[in-house]
Amino acid sequence: MTEILFYHMQRQPLEAVLPSLLEKSLERRWRVAIQAASEERLQALDDHLWTFSEESFLPHGTDRDGDAATQPVVLTLRDANPNAASIRFLVEGAALPDDAGTYERIVILFDGNDRDALLHAREQWRGAKEAGHAVAYWQQDESGRWQKKA
Repeated sequence: MTEILFYHMQRQPLEAVLPSLLEKSLERRWRVAIQAASEERLQALDDHLWTFSEESFLPHGTDRDGDAATQPVVLTLRDANPNAASIRFLVEGAALPDDAGTYERIVILFDGNDRDALLHAREQWRGAKEAGHAVAYWQQDESGRWQKKA
């Protein structure tokens, strides 16, 4: 079954957390899909991944691009897997895809300061466990390091 990791963001926003997780995924030679729930978030992430650091950028595209299948990282609003990704990041409350079992790992990033996001993540946790997926919960400590809590 797919490993589903829940990242409870409280100390840093998505824009600070996501790039480092993407870099680690690419270091493992995983192809990545990032699913957002709104066009605005998708566009903001698309822009951010080109400029988040002066030293580097994350090569990526959107599923609207003609070459989405060749991109190492693809941003999408749909639950399709346009680049045959091994890992999928769900942001902004995006739902688990119907083909969740085909991924090596799914990472759900949620804002722990947003009550609705927290409640939605709890529902996703229950659903993932009921579906038989291996689930893990990560939270940042005071120094900003991720600690596995469950």
